Amino acid sequence: MQAVQITQYGGSEVLTPADVDLPVPGPGQAVVEIAATGVNFIDVYHRMGRYPTPLPFIPGVEAAGRVVALGPDVTGVAIGDRVGWVLAPGAYAQAAAVPVDRLVPLPDGVSDETAAAVLLQGMTAHFLTHDVHPVRAGETVLVHAAAGGMGLLLTQLVTHLGGRVIGTVSTEAKEHLARNAGAAEVIRYDQVDDLAAQVRALTGGEGVAAVYDGVGASTFDASLASLRRRGVLALYGAASGPVPPVDPLRLMSAGSAVLTRPTLGDFVVSRQELLERATDVLGWVDAGTLHVSIGGRYPLAEAARAHEDLTSRRTTGKLLLIP
Repeated sequence: MQAVQITQYGGSEVLTPADVDLPVPGPGQAVVEIAATGVNFIDVYHRMGRYPTPLPFIPGVEAAGRVVALGPDVTGVAIGDRVGWVLAPGAYAQAAAVPVDRLVPLPDGVSDETAAAVLLQGMTAHFLTHDVHPVRAGETVLVHAAAGGMGLLLTQLVTHLGGRVIGTVSTEAKEHLARNAGAAEVIRYDQVDDLAAQVRALTGGEGVAAVYDGVGASTFDASLASLRRRGVLALYGAASGPVPPVDPLRLMSAGSAVLTRPTLGDFVVSRQELLERATDVLGWVDAGTLHVSIGGRYPLAEAARAHEDLTSRRTTGKLLLIP
């Protein structure tokens, strides 16, 4: 079968198309024929070695498709079932062997492409808005990169929960996308010198209850300065690079702020928790509460171009590989 393999860490050029053996399911596994694979920043971190993974490996931790083979004594899933998954490796391929307890059944109203585009980011948006900082009706939060795949989902969810979103974007076209997703206010990076001052002006000087920041190094200082007293800075990613070490006294100076670096794996520890979050997200998509924007589709052989487009911030919405 066709796959993308990494034999050394590095730039996008290390994403090498390869012919590999079709996976054989072991105990507790199912083989899924992949219809669509989500492209995520965690894939970039794996590729670069920021999150070390034994070499060689097939990257990708999110996909959707149909079960085609079962391992010994597997129950709870059948050949032909439509499923999706997150946080199991090997998705940059035509098929993958996946632990059954990581598989999520897909409702008829949600396509394979939509599932592959929403599961990881949708469940991340779920725990950010329900657990890390539960959004309360009437409060204002700041969402960075509001026209990206995560930003659009966060903006919709915060709005659905009754919150007010101030979004940040880099272009006029992205501003329109953020507003269409529900952002009450949008700040253009290219049009302000002091982002935090602009946020405070839009909140009557108070600041925001929370900042959802997946950008990292280039936004961290402004994010911290944008918080109201006892606000929460949820640093869930580092698209612009890792944040340097932080003196805890800065949190005191920011009004007893809370800084957290959450990751999805800690919020889907049990199968029950995984299914609850996935069911909520897929249900919102099926009901039309969440609209999933797919910003680009690439064949497996062009995985390197997908990574380049993702990291250059030229794209909006979610990027997919189509095996």
